[in-house]
Parts: sequence; C-alpha cells; structure tokens
Amino acid sequence: MKSQRALLALAISASLFTLAACSKTDNAAGTPAAAGTTAAASNETADEFVARVNKTVKDITPEITSAAWLGATFINADSQRLESAANERFLTINNGFVEQAKSYDVAAQNPQTARVLHLLKVSASLPAPRDPAKLKELTEIVSRMGGEYGKGKWCVDGKDCKDIGQVSEILANPASTYEELKAAWEGWHTIAVPMRKDYQRFVELTNEGATEMGFGNTGEVWRSGYDMPAADFQAEADRLWGQVQPLYEQLQCYTREKLVEKYGEQGSVDGMIPAHLTGNLWQQDWGNLWPILEPYKGVGSLDINGALKKQRDDILAEMVSAAGGMGNLTAAEQVEIERKADIEMATRMTKLAESFYTGLGMPALPPTFYADSMLVQPRDRDVVCHASAWPMNTEGEVRIKMCIKPNEEELTTIYHELGHIYYYLAYKGQPPMFQNGAHDGFHEAIGDTIVLSMTPDYLASIGLVDKPAVSEEAVINSQMRMALAKVAFMPFGLMIDRWRWGVFDGSIKPENYNAAWWELKAKYQGVAPVGARGEEFFDPGAKYHVPGNTPYTRYFLSHILQFQFYKSLCDAAGHEGPLYTCNFANNPEAGKRYWAMMERGASQPWQQTMKELTGGEQMDGSAVLEYFAPLQTWLIEQNKGKTCGWEQPAKS
Repeated sequence: MKSQRALLALAISASLFTLAACSKTDNAAGTPAAAGTTAAASNETADEFVARVNKTVKDITPEITSAAWLGATFINADSQRLESAANERFLTINNGFVEQAKSYDVAAQNPQTARVLHLLKVSASLPAPRDPAKLKELTEIVSRMGGEYGKGKWCVDGKDCKDIGQVSEILANPASTYEELKAAWEGWHTIAVPMRKDYQRFVELTNEGATEMGFGNTGEVWRSGYDMPAADFQAEADRLWGQVQPLYEQLQCYTREKLVEKYGEQGSVDGMIPAHLTGNLWQQDWGNLWPILEPYKGVGSLDINGALKKQRDDILAEMVSAAGGMGNLTAAEQVEIERKADIEMATRMTKLAESFYTGLGMPALPPTFYADSMLVQPRDRDVVCHASAWPMNTEGEVRIKMCIKPNEEELTTIYHELGHIYYYLAYKGQPPMFQNGAHDGFHEAIGDTIVLSMTPDYLASIGLVDKPAVSEEAVINSQMRMALAKVAFMPFGLMIDRWRWGVFDGSIKPENYNAAWWELKAKYQGVAPVGARGEEFFDPGAKYHVPGNTPYTRYFLSHILQFQFYKSLCDAAGHEGPLYTCNFANNPEAGKRYWAMMERGASQPWQQTMKELTGGEQMDGSAVLEYFAPLQTWLIEQNKGKTCGWEQPAKS
C-alpha cells in the first residue's frame, strides 16, 4: 500500500506514532495526569469530562506530532527517545480517559457527549497497560521497531547496502533476472528478523492493555471501532471480499499464466504466484508487471513516466544553464543542483495534485505545507520514506512526508496523500475528538476516489499524455493498469489483519508466526515463496504497517468505498456513460458533496455519513464490479481452458 494516515483525537495514528496519553507530570490541560483523572471522575459531569478531553487533545497534539515527525524524519537514538517519551505521556492520559469514560451511562447523555464516550472506548489502536513500567516498555518497543524499519537495508556481505527504494527499483526493473529478483526480495526481508522478539512482547503488552479496557484482546479493540459489534464487522469484511473475490481470481489466473510464459515452471508454485515476481516487495501492487501483462501492446499507451522524467530533466537543464553549465560547478555543487531539481519537480507534482482539489472548490493548501513537508529523501540521514500525511495540530497545520520520484506511482500517491490532508482541513472545525474519519477506511478512500478520476482524458487535460485513442483494446489496457493496482491489492488488504487478529487472540502462536503468514497469503492472494520461509524469519515485519502498528483492514475497506464514493460523485457531476470513463475534475457540485461529507469527520456513525453521500448505509462492492465489468469479461475469455485456482497448503 502507498500510504499511512495520521489521525487525531486520541488515535492520532499508530501509523505515524502510537497514540495515547500523559504521565506523572501535569498534562497540557493543566490537570494532574492519571491520578487527577481518577479524582475528577467523582465530581465531573460527562459534559465537563468531554470538554476536558477535547482541550487536552488540542493542547497536547502538537507535542505528540512533532515528536513523531522527528522520529520518522531524523532517525537516531535521540529522536526515538523523544518520540517514546511523548507517546508514554499521551498513552498514560489516554488510559485515564478510557477508565473514566467507562464510569458514565452513555444512554443518559446528549448525542455529542455520548459519541465522544463511545469513541474513547474504541479508538485506541495501541491499547497500553496501566502499569507505568510496562507502558514505558511498550513505547520503547514501538519506537525501536519503527526505527529498525526506517533504517532497514539489505547488505551483501556487510557492504553494498541498499535501502527499500533501491530494492524496490530492482524488483520493478524489467531487465532484472529471476535470480536478481529473488535475491532482492529475500534481502529486504532480512531487515525484519531482529523485530520478532520485540513484536512478541508488543503483542503481550497491548493485549494486557486491551483486557484492562474491557476487551478480549487488541484485535477486538480494532474491530470495535466501526459502529457495529466486533463479530459483525468481521462478517461484514468477509461479505465484501466475497463480492470481489471472483474478479481477483480471474486476474490472478491471467497473471500467473503470463509469468509461466516468461519464466517457465519457475513462474508458478502449485498454481500460486512466486512472491518475488510481482514487481512489489509485498505483492500488493502488480503495476510493475505491465510489460508482461499488457493486453494489447502499445494501444492507448500512456507514457506518464516518460512525461514526468522529461519535466524533471528540463528543470535540471534550466538550472544548469542558469549556473553556466555543469563544467562550472564543483562535484558538491553538481550534487546539490541535482537535489534542487528533485525538490522542484516534487513540488510541481504536489501542486498538480493540489489543483485537482482546488478545482473542486476546496481551499488552497496553507503556505506552511510546502515549507514544512518532506517531499524528497534527505541525503544526510535515515528517514522513513513510507508516504504519510500529517495533521500537526487540530487547527489546520498539515504536511506530508514522502521521498518523491518522478514516476506515475509516486504521482498517484501524492493525490492519495492529499486526500488525507484535505480531510484534515475539512473537519478541523469539529471538536478534537471528532477530528477523524467516519471510520478509518473513509480516510484511506478520500484520495483514492480522486485517483479513480485521473482518467486518460484528465491526464491529457493536464498535459501529461496526448489525447488518448478510443477503442475496445484501449479500454481493456486502461482497465488492466487500474486493476493491477486496485484489484491486486484487495486480498492483501484483508490478510494482514487476519494474521494480526490471530496473533492477538492466540490462535496464531509465536512459534507459528511465519507459517501462518504464508498460509494466509496463499489463502487470500494465491502467492507463495519459492524457498522455505521457516520460523527463523519474521516476514510480516518486512511490511511497514506491522512494526508501525497500523491496522490494515482500513485499506481493504477503502478499496470498496472509493468506488462507491466515485460512483456517487460521478452521479452528482451528471456523468453519463460507463462508470470507468467518469472524470469529475473541476465539477463544483461533486466538490460540494464531497466536502460536506468530509466536514462531518467522526461526529456521527459512519452509516449516516455514508447515506448523506451515497444514499445507502452499507458498504458495497457492486461499484467495483461495475467499474471493471469490461475487464472481467475479457479475463474470463482469456482464461478459458486454463486451470485457475490454487492449492492452499495444509494449516500448520
């Protein structure tokens, strides 16, 4: 997946940092920490308590976000220490708030107060133990795992070390050999091995915190945050997967057969796709397989990468010319001018994405956004390059963190991340406890809905491609490109939390961590490693969101919701014709409808917010199937006579 979200209101986002509350010192609201909260419970009305919670969140958020920002963009022992201490403070406050919230009769409160009390009980993605020593241990583990991931490199014989970007480039390169792909994939997964012991202890500590909050385990806390019983939510996710699973299975079959054509028997593992051959470290996006999977060679070709690279080269050429030519520059100055060109290109790409949102009638980004965001990878320090969007306070100070390169994937990631940013800006007028998505899948879907509107016509309108030719072959090519990102991702979006839910509830034991991971990847994705991946490995930790403690089902839900939102906005824009042709850019009615939904934040159950935009209260995969109908029909025809499906290994 391309992004992580940053949340406010006591769940500011375990993706960026772990949430929580204060310590033995006075908190930012001026009241003693946990002890003061307990004392207040005897004489504080629910309304007074909620007001204090909102003030505390508003006051302490800048401290927490700043510490997390440093922890992600200046990775060293000092920043990890600051991040851990800030998390410890907030986690302690959160524990006190959750405990006091349980003392009130929710049914007796006004709707707004009742909503805050409910959110306090279910919003903690990192349930922390009350014991101060264990809470401190938890924050240190979380900070340490995040730092290990951010610094992670694949080194051959202790030298020639490659970071995640360089490893990803090997996997994405069509010229890489089978063995080079295998070595790069296996090499990156070595970075997770040291996390295994920490992760096991992390599970023990968060489960203790969840139990103290009144839940069975951490996974139950996560599943309780969807305005429905936890058991019902798991069934709902299964229902949604059942809707789109047939489409995925056709895509998996087609992809596997193309890999067999290229690699022979090495292109399949018992009907499953070899993990190192999808062009992606985690098999979540198959877009880099386009040279192999393109249905009709060159038809409707959209060379976005070429256009972006040319823009960057032109920027550099202008800068070099202004400096009198490369020959007049020292080696250090040449490196610096290259960096300036990268920053300028990243800024232009971001402003291009911003123009889509402002074209819908949304506000321009604040000046501090461009001044304070990290848009390219620094040369002088380790950072977490994983793209993320950040609300630095509750009043509209926002920024993103990315290591932008001039290519299509990075461009669409920027459009996605600005979806988070504009959600933050839309609901900043809400009380801090409501400054969040209607549910976490909403937050991920906002920007991806915009990405769906980046049709060939839209890309032509902004000068990235020529006016595309219209033909059935061009439609299939366009749909295939989108499916390699959207459809390929869906089972991956589901299986990560299926693994963690099992880890949290004890059905997956520590001695089976890796075996269970690959069993689930086989079950949902039809993907397998070509070599043994025993328990000496910890392959889940090679995906940022596991050591970063970011619940992941939100991304699966977002891939359902974005098509629902897209269809509704296309209807609002008066679109006629097949759904996949809709481009609602610059449509004020679509923008008005979208902004109105975003302004709601978490102030009401998501079902109500959903109804206001779509007319229905249920998540539904039918818009996915409507969008990809031409491709699904084509895939079924292509797969005729082939043995689709795969064998699932016996459960360990």
